[in-house]
Amino acid sequence: MSKQALIIIDIQNDYFENGALELVNPIEASLNAGKVLEHFRKNNLPIAHIQHISANPAESPVFVEGTSGAEIHENVKPLAEEKVFQKFYPNSFRETGLGEYLKENEVTEVIITGMMTHMCVDATTRAAFDFGYKCTVLGDTCASRDLEINGKTVKADDVHHAFLAALAFFYAEIKNTEEFLSA
Repeated sequence: MSKQALIIIDIQNDYFENGALELVNPIEASLNAGKVLEHFRKNNLPIAHIQHISANPAESPVFVEGTSGAEIHENVKPLAEEKVFQKFYPNSFRETGLGEYLKENEVTEVIITGMMTHMCVDATTRAAFDFGYKCTVLGDTCASRDLEINGKTVKADDVHHAFLAALAFFYAEIKNTEEFLSA
């Protein structure tokens, strides 16, 4: 029997308007993640909130511990009894208790939401798959940003969909919020 857990990755204030690293469409993504969060709360299923903290604030002034930018956004604010794992790397399993928490709760499938699609969502999904979890990424609960390479700008929507397509090739099933909640 499959047991699901929700992983909400880095939906933090610095990714929103006037934040240190604003993404494209973070409000829409966070509202969808909030709907999924409510579903997991109603069904009393495991929930893991992931909060990125800057390992070196002098070099990276994003997610500085103790600032409002590092706080988890109000649309997915954890309840007191919900687990919050702080991390310093893109992979939510690295040097956190996430793996142990999932094992303790006998989880076999993870539902992944969060920010940024091309960084922490990607790294965490690949790690979860490698640890033996069935992975589902809810694409409309994730957000990305424009990236630049070799003098070319890759638009956020293209970045987002390219990474979801790559994950769908082998690592995860990709769904949207409505598909997931109506299943």
